[in-house]
Amino acid sequence: MLLQEERQRIQTAQGLPWTTDHPELLRKPRVKEPTEPIEVVLHSDIRAVERAEFDDRVAERMSLIELMKLEREKLRKLEEEEEIRRLRREELVSRAQPMPYFDRPFVPKRSSKPRTVPKEPKLCTTQRKKQRVVKRGNKIVEV
Repeated sequence: MLLQEERQRIQTAQGLPWTTDHPELLRKPRVKEPTEPIEVVLHSDIRAVERAEFDDRVAERMSLIELMKLEREKLRKLEEEEEIRRLRREELVSRAQPMPYFDRPFVPKRSSKPRTVPKEPKLCTTQRKKQRVVKRGNKIVEV
C-alpha cells in the first residue's frame, strides 16, 4: 500500500509534443569561413630557449675551469712534494760547519766608503727657553 501512495504522490513529468505551429529554423550559411588558428611564436619562448642554451654553455665553461683548477692544484702539490724531497736530500740535512783555518791570520778589508761625520741634533733649546720665560711671566727662571 505504501508503494501505491508513493506512486500517486510522485508524478512523472511528461514531455510536450513537438509543435507544428512554427516552422523549423534552418541554419543560415556562414558569411565568413571559420578562422584557423595560426602558430603564435612568442618572443619570450625564443628568449627562454636562447637563455637555456646560454646557461648550458656557462655551466660547461665553469666545469672546465673547475677541472683546470683541480689539475693545477694537483700539479702544484706534486711540485711541492718533489721540492720537499729534494730539500730533505740536499739542504735540510744538518751538516757540520768546516773548521776555520788558523794557519793564516784574519785581516779585515778596508772599506772604500768615507767615514760618517757626526752632527749634533738641533733641539731648538733657545726657542723653548724663550717660551718658558714668556709662560712664567717676566721672571727668568732657569730649569
